[in-house]
Amino acid sequence: MKLLITGGAGFIGSAVIRHIINGTTDEVVNLDILTYAGNLESLKEVNDSSRYTFEQVDICDRSGVDRVLAEHQPDAIMHLAAESHVDRSIDGPADFIETNIVGTYTLLEATRQYWQGLEAEKKANFRFHHISTDEVYGDLPHPSETSNAEEHLFTEQTAYAPSSPYSASKASSDHLVRAWQRTYGLPVLVTNCSNNYGPYHFPEKLIPLIILNALEGKPLPVYGKGDQIRDWLYVEDHARALYKVVTEGQPGKTYNIGGHNEKQNIDVVHIICGILQELRPQERSYGELITFVRDRPGHDRRYAIDADKIQRELGWAPEETFETGIRKTVQWYLDNLDWCQRVQEGSYQRERLGAAS
Repeated sequence: MKLLITGGAGFIGSAVIRHIINGTTDEVVNLDILTYAGNLESLKEVNDSSRYTFEQVDICDRSGVDRVLAEHQPDAIMHLAAESHVDRSIDGPADFIETNIVGTYTLLEATRQYWQGLEAEKKANFRFHHISTDEVYGDLPHPSETSNAEEHLFTEQTAYAPSSPYSASKASSDHLVRAWQRTYGLPVLVTNCSNNYGPYHFPEKLIPLIILNALEGKPLPVYGKGDQIRDWLYVEDHARALYKVVTEGQPGKTYNIGGHNEKQNIDVVHIICGILQELRPQERSYGELITFVRDRPGHDRRYAIDADKIQRELGWAPEETFETGIRKTVQWYLDNLDWCQRVQEGSYQRERLGAAS
């Protein structure tokens, strides 16, 4: 197969490309505009492969997308390009509307025209795989609010109730993708995943932010009381799942992808501090740096995914527990501090975002 992957220089997209180039015989075309969170260093291990091609194109640029489709003739598209940080969406929602909604629309229309012009067999086998988030579902009951919280999980039938500009923009893009199948017959697949973590994660997100701040002796900001719960998914497990879906999934279906690892944010921070104390010991406990700050506006209380469908139908299950995955992640950052320094050379210096009242 030849796969066109949008957002392939980002955190999850680069993991997908590394998985495909290193683990299959497929070809990959990486379409990425290279925003602050897109970094080709994340792909240095596959950059010399004859099966990998990079195209610096914005998904909002219809003529650019048309050219890439005509030139490379992909068998499937995996659409990961998106603005993804909730805090940034609070401070500046316009970029999220433009990229996540208008960009997805532009890509869908370019894809529809390309797909309709394919010869019969290739047209029948073509897939458009849209990668989304569990945040479109809103939040779930918290253990502090009910005695049976563990019985409440996001399923593929959960109604959408997005809370932030980011999740609302992703919910909109999900609806567009499904409408393009219903109206035009475009063979689409949708996946909604839980919180990813792992190597090459831009340090605006919780786990890399805590690791790097701790190493520099800076405060470790924890929103509110830190009791928000997330279901953590190691990014390489996610990459395997996404490849399973695009190659084996049934068009028209949605698959939820989760790590079966519900953790309170404050517990995640304590776990990281403990691993750092073991791997990079210091006299003062890293935990002493924990600083509780004003909570994010509209902060969802709990996410948790029911991933039974993808396990049952496609045979996927996560290989990493949170304990094994977070240790690998902390070690990766310790071994790649030069990468971290380079990706932060722009305007972002790990300052608080999304504090709008």
